[in-house]
Amino acid sequence: MSTRAGLKDRLHYNETFNCVQCGYCLPVCPTYETMKSEVHSPRGRINLVKMLAEDKVKAEDLREPIEKCLGCRACETACPTSVQYGKILEGAKEVLEFAEQKSRAQKISESLIFNQMFPSKRWMNTIGNLSWFYQKSGLQKMAQRTEITHLAPLHLGKFESVLPDLPSPVERKKRARQFKAIGSRKLTVGFITGCVMDAIFYETNRNTIDLLTKAGAEVLIPVNQTCCGALHAHAGKITDAKALAKRNIEAFEKEEADYIVNNAGGCGATLLEYGELFKGDIEWESRAQAFSNKVRDISQVLSELDGLSFTKEVNGTITFQPSCHMVNVQKVKDEPLSLLKQVKSKGYREMNDKERCCGSAGIYNIVNYEDSMEILDSKMKNVKDTNATIIVTSNPGCLLQMKLGIQREGLEKSVRAVHLVDLLVEAGAVSK
Repeated sequence: MSTRAGLKDRLHYNETFNCVQCGYCLPVCPTYETMKSEVHSPRGRINLVKMLAEDKVKAEDLREPIEKCLGCRACETACPTSVQYGKILEGAKEVLEFAEQKSRAQKISESLIFNQMFPSKRWMNTIGNLSWFYQKSGLQKMAQRTEITHLAPLHLGKFESVLPDLPSPVERKKRARQFKAIGSRKLTVGFITGCVMDAIFYETNRNTIDLLTKAGAEVLIPVNQTCCGALHAHAGKITDAKALAKRNIEAFEKEEADYIVNNAGGCGATLLEYGELFKGDIEWESRAQAFSNKVRDISQVLSELDGLSFTKEVNGTITFQPSCHMVNVQKVKDEPLSLLKQVKSKGYREMNDKERCCGSAGIYNIVNYEDSMEILDSKMKNVKDTNATIIVTSNPGCLLQMKLGIQREGLEKSVRAVHLVDLLVEAGAVSK
């Protein structure tokens, strides 16, 4: 196979011909809306990928438009010809990753983040424990009072202020690996605890287990599970993403679970596409597809079990900001809303254009902060129009982004953001 043919394969060149340049993707693309540029639209990026495959442009001509893409994949739902934009996007990112000339410092820092930190439970627990100490020791208040947080790189000081309260190291160590269903067992599920979820949103994970057991599911937590690989795949590090996927597949194959449950829209989308990740791999494709066939969002499982009732009224009006990847990739739309509408509250108010990306997109809001904030500001206009006092999300990145949006609008005293799972617990979920 020639180098050019190999490049075309990696870029999924044949897929680009399914794009007829009709423009149906333009109204749903957040970056096209804010950047007003054709190269920052799905069809513009696809055209650039095609031109790179045909040796009409250089890889560097593609880098900025591709890196500015949120990867929300709303374009896929709007496309009349079913263009697989996600596949083309990740192929482009893999090619760009391979082509980039990196300094020794870049290589060392990326190896630390992608190869050591995210795949490691020990690293994630250490981050969670240090964050707990930072919060409880008074260091956080001192840092905020002296405005030292403003010196943090990549605007990380902004996100530090909206982190949830974290549990102590002792609480983390006490968690069991198996939880029996309350009442009769209807299902056995394996739970993907995630890397960032378990480090920073440990309470949400604990509430997820609580809801599942009350609804009638036995919950298993495989010891050897690891990061889903989403960040690696989105960074073009496909080999690393596959290595993590293999670890998860092997870990969950050892459990006799009916479903593999997640509570993070972005992670769920990656897990659901393991089969696609190993397409053509004789050894792994069927195993990966069997894994993906079991993947479910927490809202899907709770809706199917129908084993919960809610005993407390939540003080506020609710609106819902769904995860892009949960809607556009997992195709989960109705189940979260069905659960929300069972909660006793002062009412549910539909947000205009609720399925448009909030600008979080993994680490997009860190590496493309200003662009992300412009998208967030647009989203917050729709939030304010609802006059809701509770913004419910289904993904940790979205949750932090919406908290940041509340802060940017000066609404901290009247509006709060909460994960769907945490709201259901707050609403007094009990077994039927």
